[in-house]
Formats: sequence, C-alpha cells, structure tokens
Amino acid sequence: MKLDRRRFLSLGVGAFVLLTLPASLRRLSRRWRRSVPVMGTIADIVVVDSDEAKAQAAIDAAIRELRWVERTMSHYTAHSDIGRANRLAAAEPVSVTPATATVLAEGLRWAELSDGSFDPCLGRATALWNVGERRTPPTAGEIRRLAGGRPWRDLELGRRRGKPVVLFRSDELAIDLGGIAKGHAVDRAAQALRHLGIRGALVNAGGDLYAIGLSENGEPWEVGIRDPADPRRLTASLPVTDRAIATSGDYFQYFDHGGRRYHHLLDPSTGEPRRSRLHSLTVAADSCMAADAGATAAFGQDLPDARRLVARGSPGAEIVHSA
Repeated sequence: MKLDRRRFLSLGVGAFVLLTLPASLRRLSRRWRRSVPVMGTIADIVVVDSDEAKAQAAIDAAIRELRWVERTMSHYTAHSDIGRANRLAAAEPVSVTPATATVLAEGLRWAELSDGSFDPCLGRATALWNVGERRTPPTAGEIRRLAGGRPWRDLELGRRRGKPVVLFRSDELAIDLGGIAKGHAVDRAAQALRHLGIRGALVNAGGDLYAIGLSENGEPWEVGIRDPADPRRLTASLPVTDRAIATSGDYFQYFDHGGRRYHHLLDPSTGEPRRSRLHSLTVAADSCMAADAGATAAFGQDLPDARRLVARGSPGAEIVHSA
C-alpha cells in the first residue's frame, strides 16, 4: 500500500509497524523509544514527552512490568507460577500470585465462552508441536492422543489460607498462557506509563499493542498491519488511541510441510493447528488482554461467528481487520 508522506518505524518482529510523519511535520514534543527482548519477542516502547528524564524513567517502569510478567507467568521457567503449577499442581495445590490467578480466571472465561477454542491448558499440545523447532508434523498417534479433549476443564482455581491456588484434576494437564499473558503484560506496562504521567505512548510486544493518548503530531497513533504474504508490505493501517489491538495469524510461528502450513494456533478438537481461510485476524478492545484472548479464540472461525465471539467476550471489542 502507498504510505503518502508517512514512513515506517518498525515495531519489533510482530504484526505491527508504526507509521510516522517526517520530522518537519511533527510538533515540539520529543519521542523516546526503546526496544528490549522479552516474552519471546522484541517489545517496543515509544513515549512522547518533552522531559527526557521523565520519559526514560517511565520506559524503565514499563519494561519492569513486562519482565515481571515473563518471570511470573512463563511456562518455560521452572520456578514461575506456571512452571511450579505444571510440575506440582497434579499432586497438591500450588500458590500463585493474584495477577496470575486473574489471568488464569480470564483464560477460563474465554475457554467457556469459546467452547475451548481458546484454552489456557494446551501446554502438552504446544510442546508436542513445538513449531519453532519442528520441520515435520508429529505422528498420527501422537496427535490423536491429544485430540478431542477439553483440558481447561481440569484446571481448578481456589484459595488456601486467603491466597490463590491452582490444582490440576489430571496429571496430563499443562498450562500455557501464550494467548493471553502477553496482552496482560502490555496492559501493565501501559498502566505504569500512565501512573508516571505519560499522556502519549505506544507499547508493543509482538502482535499485542496498546496506544495511550496521541502521537507527537497531536493525532491518533497510526499503526500499520503487516501483510501475511509479505511482511515488508502493509495490508492496512489503523488509527489507535487509548485502545488495544492484537493480531493472531499463521505467519508468526510455523513450518511448512507437504504443501500445508503448520502454525502455533492449535485446535483442541483435532490436536492440530487450526485450518483457516484467513492468515491474520486483528481485534481491538479496551484492554490488550481482551484483544489478545479474543484474537486467539476467534482465529480459524468463520468471520460472522468470530465477530460474535469477540463481542460477547469483551464489551466494545471488535474485529477490525482480517486478511
């Protein structure tokens, strides 16, 4: 697509790019930007403020929130809340932070709403497929073993001595919050920026983004969505202010084999990556956690069903682009 006067400012390795005006057309507010590796992607934080010290302190605070969620909710870390639950919760209740309990409860709500299309307990299946490392599918027997279940129904949230705990009703259960925790992390980062008085900012972590206020030209942030067929091009651009957007697609983590693309968004009913006519689905919502979960749940469904699911899942949420 033609960008007119705008140019690209690449935002990490995910679905979005920031479209910016030439320096001669911007206002006097300075823009400060930092990129850090976190949660398996590159997170970008852009802050608009005339005070460099204030802007840098706010970016530091936002990064701390992103890294706290990574330490606390990653299933790759043995001593995180999720790592401990996956090791121990089939035998005994495992205490988790209130934030982890909140994200798990929201994941279970989306699982119920989508009849398992979104499932925060697909850890065994994601480990089996491991699309970042594999080049061929698992065997038919391995796939059948994981097909047709509803793992989320075996996850129990409760309280013990006033603190949240997790208990598994099956020793086959494993939590993976890859479809929701990153959105929660972006929300926390945005909240930290607002708390420190930042009125214009953008937080992006892969395919999850939150825009605060206005950009340095006094207008909504203009966010471009990469073309799934060619990430060097854009398929659409969206004005965003005080709102989150998240994209799910089959072109982030995948391998091709036998003429089919095998990606990371799994269908619990088949035990395989979801089949979809679309390659990309973008959801806008008031929170990035809702946009993240909504895009994950809706990907692979027919668009009318996907729209109804997203609207039921979060008031005001909507599908704003598909490709």
